[in-house]
Amino acid sequence: MSDSILFEVSGGLGHLTLNRSARLNAIDADAAHRWRDLAREIVARDDVKAVLMDAAGPAFCAGGDVAAMATMGAAGDAITEFADVIHEGHRLLAETPKPIVAAVHGVVAGGGLGFMLTADYVVAGDAARFVSKYADIGLTPDCGVSTLLPEAVGTRRALELTLTPRTLSAAEALDWGLVNEVVPSAELTARAREIAKHWLAGATAAFGQAKRLIRAHRSYAEALDDEARTIGAAFDTPESRQRVAAFAAR
Repeated sequence: MSDSILFEVSGGLGHLTLNRSARLNAIDADAAHRWRDLAREIVARDDVKAVLMDAAGPAFCAGGDVAAMATMGAAGDAITEFADVIHEGHRLLAETPKPIVAAVHGVVAGGGLGFMLTADYVVAGDAARFVSKYADIGLTPDCGVSTLLPEAVGTRRALELTLTPRTLSAAEALDWGLVNEVVPSAELTARAREIAKHWLAGATAAFGQAKRLIRAHRSYAEALDDEARTIGAAFDTPESRQRVAAFAAR
């Protein structure tokens, strides 16, 4: 089994750790397949109720491993297949009704932005930095960046980040809406775990369905129908009935 991405489950929390620290957690073919396979596992496992994603070493993720791409002697078709593998993992994690929190530190670059934005809540260390760099090497966004980045910061700012050499500090990323909060680096993991524990201690299924509803891409009419069916199904669950009764009794 590959150790390019670590995974463990404890108390309902699935913990994903990007683990190619010597390469700033840049994603090579092995890590891409590991990412997709772990996404499949997370979706399938009933004991995984929420997910924490972080990274080993000095950076969160430097995107694709460009050095590996350059030396593998592959043509564009192989790069497309490589991206498709990563993208399947992204799609599965976006669609699963299991909330995901990311703890990011150091550099988040290129496709690393897409990995970060698969999370539903992002906590950044105060020394984190965010940059695109795709065009610098003549490449175009992948890993969902062309969709997830404008969703997070708006089209105009997404264009600024991808069409210029602009690097965002953690404080600027917070101001832009790229991350949800910034904490001292020493407190990063603890804060991310605190968020995940809040989900696990609460109405976990309801948090997950809220994530699914907001993440889904469909028309307004379809969203309204989906919301109506989902809230009705939630109301019939024992957990919801207990919590609604407790709320009404206050």
